[in-house]
Amino acid sequence: MNIKWDADKYTKDFSFVHQYGNDVAELINCEKGGTLIDLGCGSGALTKVLQEKGFRVTGMDSSEELLETARRKYPGIPFIWADAADFSVEEAVDVIFSNAVFHWIDKEKQANMLACVHRALKGKGQFVFEFGGHGNNARIHGVLAEVFSEHGYEYRMPFYFPTIGEYASMVEQEGLLVRYAALFDRPTELKGEDGLKEWIRMFVKTPFAKVDNAERDEIINQTVERLKKSLYREGRWYADYVRIRMKAVNE
Repeated sequence: MNIKWDADKYTKDFSFVHQYGNDVAELINCEKGGTLIDLGCGSGALTKVLQEKGFRVTGMDSSEELLETARRKYPGIPFIWADAADFSVEEAVDVIFSNAVFHWIDKEKQANMLACVHRALKGKGQFVFEFGGHGNNARIHGVLAEVFSEHGYEYRMPFYFPTIGEYASMVEQEGLLVRYAALFDRPTELKGEDGLKEWIRMFVKTPFAKVDNAERDEIINQTVERLKKSLYREGRWYADYVRIRMKAVNE
């Protein structure tokens, strides 16, 4: 998925993305000094945390905007451009880590991505990740689909949200052994009174590709109004996140 990011706004207003990744990192069981790739590193904040844990880190991402921010903020870390579904490394690494990335990759490209991961891992290497799972933001996408239809458009789901069974099977078909898997609800507070509007603007881009700006704003406003009853509580907006978290090893 080719997305042009507003890197400054992403870093400032959506810091929860990398902050939640701190818990995912606790699944890594590797001695300090081990080599680690942060696949889909974004603006590099979590890559820096992983470095501080003692790993020799490299950040990879396909967004030049986010990589520019990462390189500016953390000049001591190597950040390189790479397509998660088509990458290779000169030397295999101990850990490949990823947070909030894989739902952006089309289902048809998941096997390619997992094959790249397998080839990049050392024997006994660890693959630790979290991303949107089955039911993620179901209320938001459901109402968007309703409003799109009323405006005469088809809402094409821009993300891939699998079940544990589906994704664990894909991981193991690529030669990795799943050691831990969980699917869980994580309602996530959004920043500010316009938190949901800004979330839609930041993360739901491709369905609006053929919609002009005025109608886009109208669709977003109508969607937000309908979701207020279920996702706005005590003066705060929440997104109905569901996450899938896994750890696999290269046996």
